[in-house]
This record gives sequence, C-alpha cells and structure tokens, in this order.
Amino acid sequence: MKDTSRLKLSEDSGETDRLTEPEEWVDLHGDALYGFALLRTGNAHVSEDLVQETFLAALKSRSSFAGQSSERTWLVGILKHKLIDHFRKHKREQPFQEEEGDTAEAFDRKGAWSTPPGRWPKAPETLLEDQEFWQAFSACLKELPQRLREVFSMRELDDLKTEEICKVTGVTATNLWTMLHRARARLRKCLEAGWFQAAVEGDG
Repeated sequence: MKDTSRLKLSEDSGETDRLTEPEEWVDLHGDALYGFALLRTGNAHVSEDLVQETFLAALKSRSSFAGQSSERTWLVGILKHKLIDHFRKHKREQPFQEEEGDTAEAFDRKGAWSTPPGRWPKAPETLLEDQEFWQAFSACLKELPQRLREVFSMRELDDLKTEEICKVTGVTATNLWTMLHRARARLRKCLEAGWFQAAVEGDG
C-alpha cells in the first residue's frame, strides 16, 4: 500500500516543471494539497492551516525550486515537512498512551486469523485506478483514532522508516508495530463491512 499518491494528487493541471505565479497556486493546487493533508490529519481546520503554511513557505523559498520535479510535487514535499512538524508538536501536547487491545479476538492463541480475511472482489493491482475503493479507504482511514491514523499514514502512505516515525511520535518500535497492526486490522474490518460487500453486490 505504498504508491497511493494518486488518491490525494490529481494528475492533470499544475503538473509542470516550472513555477507559476503564487496567486495561481490556490486554484491549481489548493484542493489537492488540502485532500493530501486531510487524509492524514482527519481535521479540516488543521489541514487548511497546513496548506496555508505550505504556500507561505513555498513563497519564501521560490528561488530554491530547481525544476527537477513538477510544481505540485515540490509543494507536496513542503507540505510533508509541515505534516511532520504537526505530528511532532502533537506528540508533545498529547503523549502516547497504550490503548486497550481491540483486535485480539481476530487471532487464535497461535497468532493465526480467527476469521480469515475476506477475498478481495477485485485484483489488488487494479485498485490504484479504482476511485470507489479509494473513497472507501479514505472514509475508513478517517475513522481510525488519531494516533493510529498518523502512524499508518506516515508508514504506508509516505513510506517513512520505523526509526523516523518513532522519533516523530515518541513511541517505541514495539508500540509502533502494535499501533500499525491495530490500524491495519481496523481498516480491514471497515473495508470488508463497506467497500468489499458493496463491490461484491455490484458484481453480482
């Protein structure tokens, strides 16, 4: 679940190797950047602030744009740093506390699935182009507790290394593994209850 950038970033307007005028950035990239941030934070107000901070930082560093990537990719890179700063600040304000286990019933004493995962109604390699799946995935991701959504997003959407996530969030590697496990289990349950069933019925 690594290459999911197309869920947040449209591949149409704004993908140029030169900078447009700053007053055009909101129209060209505002919605894409907002969606990118919202999926990770789950908070509309925070996402709006982060996008504004991204535009301000980009304005100050326009001279550093080398044209080696698209304008939007450059802006997303700045936004990612803003998101990391936000998660790091959130760590200081709300230290991690171990949650009660809510997925243990999914496994037996040997660690095997008590209820095996359902069969995917579509081939996994086709899902990157399935907008209905990504809409369902986004909705399920937003339902995760905030800390689970944060670490899952950093690991699976942004492909950050374990050491970096632990540094940002202030959790141990063991706690991070537990949180990722719970996030995946909850996402699986949500998708099976929603998109999986709807996709099966739609093909029936």
